[in-house]
Amino acid sequence: MKFLHHPDRKHISLSGVLYALGDPVRLEIVRRLAVKGEQCCADFDFAIAKSTMSNHFKILRESGVVLTHKEGTQHMNMLRKDDLDALFPGLLDAVLRSVQPLSIGSSSQQTVSQQV
Repeated sequence: MKFLHHPDRKHISLSGVLYALGDPVRLEIVRRLAVKGEQCCADFDFAIAKSTMSNHFKILRESGVVLTHKEGTQHMNMLRKDDLDALFPGLLDAVLRSVQPLSIGSSSQQTVSQQV
């Protein structure tokens, strides 16, 4: 099994978090995790290459924004809200309040984005 790197709380940096949140696709992933809670990677059916999605999740994980664990064949993702709030009080809430749902994908996916 491949090891998934997650930084300890003390190694999460503001610059790394801001970089991770600076991409519209990653920001939409974070927004959906904040709204719906823990989700597997397959729940994010965006119209982009699977390798690109994997890279987005890797950046979010390695920056300390999400925590990923394996359940069977699925990779489950959840926000590290407690860690982020402890390190950068109010940052995640402010970012999430300012973001609008992003339509990424097919027409059925766009409908989901607009409903969330």
